[in-house]
Amino acid sequence: MDFELAAEGFVFEVAQGLTVDYEPAEALPRFFAAVAAGIEEQLNLPAHGVVIATRVVLRRARADTFGSHVLAFKIAGYLAACKALERSGLSCL
Repeated sequence: MDFELAAEGFVFEVAQGLTVDYEPAEALPRFFAAVAAGIEEQLNLPAHGVVIATRVVLRRARADTFGSHVLAFKIAGYLAACKALERSGLSCL
C-alpha cells in the first residue's frame, strides 16, 4: 500500500489492474472495504485530537480460500496504517 497525506479526509483506492487469484471473486470488494475500514480506524486519533487526512492506494493483495476473511483484511489494514504512522514518528493506539 502507498500512503500519502491528503488535503482532507480519507481516500482509499484499489490500484487499477490489481488482480487477486481468489474464488469467489465477488468476495474481493468486501475484503478491500475491510482493509479500508481498518486503515481509517487507525488513522482516526481522537486521543490526540487528530484525524489524519490520507490517500491510500492498495497495490498488492493476496487471498486464499482457507485463511482469508473480512476480519483478517481489516486487521491487515489496521497494521499497515500502524506501520505508516510509526514511519512518520507517530505511535499507534
